[in-house]
Amino acid sequence: MPINFQQTYTQIKTIGAQSEERRKKKEEARELARKLFSEYSDKLDLLRTKVDSAKQADANIRCAVPVDENLASSIGTVDSVIQATLIAADGSQINPDRHASIQFGLINVGAITMKLNSGETPQIFTETELLFGDDLLPNNIPMSEGLVALKRDFAERSALDELSKNIKGDIVTFTDGPIELWSAKGEDSHSYLDYSQKYLGVLSRLQSRGVITAGYVDKPSADLVVRLLEIMMADNEQIKKLRDFHPLRNVSDRWLFGEEKKPLLKPGERSAIFKIQSSSEKNYTGVLELHFFYLNVGTEGKPYPVRVEIPKWVVDDKSKLNLLHAVLVSQCQMMGSKRYPYLLNRAHEIAVVKNEEKQQIEQLLTLEIKNQGEEVDTASYKQGGKDSLAKGRKRYGK
Repeated sequence: MPINFQQTYTQIKTIGAQSEERRKKKEEARELARKLFSEYSDKLDLLRTKVDSAKQADANIRCAVPVDENLASSIGTVDSVIQATLIAADGSQINPDRHASIQFGLINVGAITMKLNSGETPQIFTETELLFGDDLLPNNIPMSEGLVALKRDFAERSALDELSKNIKGDIVTFTDGPIELWSAKGEDSHSYLDYSQKYLGVLSRLQSRGVITAGYVDKPSADLVVRLLEIMMADNEQIKKLRDFHPLRNVSDRWLFGEEKKPLLKPGERSAIFKIQSSSEKNYTGVLELHFFYLNVGTEGKPYPVRVEIPKWVVDDKSKLNLLHAVLVSQCQMMGSKRYPYLLNRAHEIAVVKNEEKQQIEQLLTLEIKNQGEEVDTASYKQGGKDSLAKGRKRYGK
């Protein structure tokens, strides 16, 4: 059945009728957030103390914690990038599909290295892992899509580790998305712990060689700094129920640092450095402790703040921090008006798995198994119906 547009249109009109009320609430919340941001900008000790109090009530609270720069800090690039080797990695995956005739998964990581101002052509690398049989049953439990994504994230960071081993001089590595691995629940939790330890090992090796690494989060949706302001608003009773306390729900970090009319950050400027307070902070300790800053990669009149996650060893070395800052600004400028790191864009192009490639792998795998005399299952009837629709045929009949 097609969409019931009459019902949808009625719902759209209802949404439209509530626009004025939403706009008013958003403006009030934004005005308050600006006021609080300014009021607490230099009160770093007070902010940290309040977060500590919040952690006593809820150890899993997720927010920003100031380090040693005022909240309203805005820092421009210090130096232009002269010499450094850049490495970017991105990954894609095929998730196991129980409706398909054959069960398999795949992780494909694309990476690219570039030596700045060397005249050398960037080098491209691809690493592909096919998941089949017991691979799909870690700890005797069917692999979920979340666990495939976790393996992909690990493979991306591992690629940076491998490719940076024999390179001399300054090295800047980055991936798309956070450095922080999202924890898994239920049946995936045991496998998450396994990969988490391996992942921390990769980060430790990068740190031991002085490699700069970062996670680039485009159009971030998190409200880490806004959440910090909400915590400052909470009284003793509200602190105990922080999960239900969201007076600034209509305000985002992106708006706070990149409001079009008066952005806190000019093009190319970064914000103060913040530590990430979250349930996973116990895993990232010492030099691996996770931090972030916002970076305006937009242009004059069109701010575009992104979040950049970095480990403590990059925070503690200002030369590394400044180099990363300059590299990201330069990389984004290479992409014209749609500013995103050039090498990450290239890595994505390398890593992406097209649908026809998935079908080809499935056909080759099926053929090989049949040639070896092994039985191959049939696709579910549901999948057959979906395939028919995809080819433009009717669900029933000829």
